[in-house]
This record gives sequence, structure tokens and C-alpha cells, in this order.
Amino acid sequence: MYRNAANLARSQPLFYTNPMRTKAEVIAELQNMLRDIMSAASGGTSYARIARAHGYVDGYMRALLDLGIAEQKELVQIVAAERERSNGPAVRVLSADDDVVAA
Repeated sequence: MYRNAANLARSQPLFYTNPMRTKAEVIAELQNMLRDIMSAASGGTSYARIARAHGYVDGYMRALLDLGIAEQKELVQIVAAERERSNGPAVRVLSADDDVVAA
């Protein structure tokens, strides 16, 4: 295939021009991605686009777990906080005179 070393990559070290991102920056990016999904879902975006965005976020969170940047408990808290910010609290306190009956 290659007949001489001139066709191969140079053996010099690779220097990255952009510094590594901090944990705070990575978490902020995750929060932005989650906000985008929540607003798209409430805005009537097609299911296919929302499902693709969920896949991106799932992969991003999986990478954070695999790299040891975040723990599962921390990511669950971030997702819950973004859902609460977008949709309101998950439960509400009912008083005794409410018309809602528990099953």
C-alpha cells in the first residue's frame, strides 16, 4: 500500500489548540442541551427531532459517566432540576378540601 515513509503521518507530538473544558463548562453545556430538549418538546417539535436530541444528550451523559467527570446521581439531579425549571415541580401539595381523590 504505502511504499515509503513519506506517505505516513509525521511522528511529532500532537498539540491541541483548545484547552480542555472544565467540569463546570461541561455541566453547563449539558444543561443547555436539556433546556433545548424541554423547550422543543413544549413547542411542538416533531417526535423524530426530539428523539434524536434525546439520543445526543444520552450519549453526552454516558461519556461524562465513562470519563469519570460526573456520577449518575449528579446527572439525575441535573435532569430533575431542568425538568422542574421547564415543567414545574413534579408533585404538588394538596389540601384536604381539594376535589382530587387519591386512588
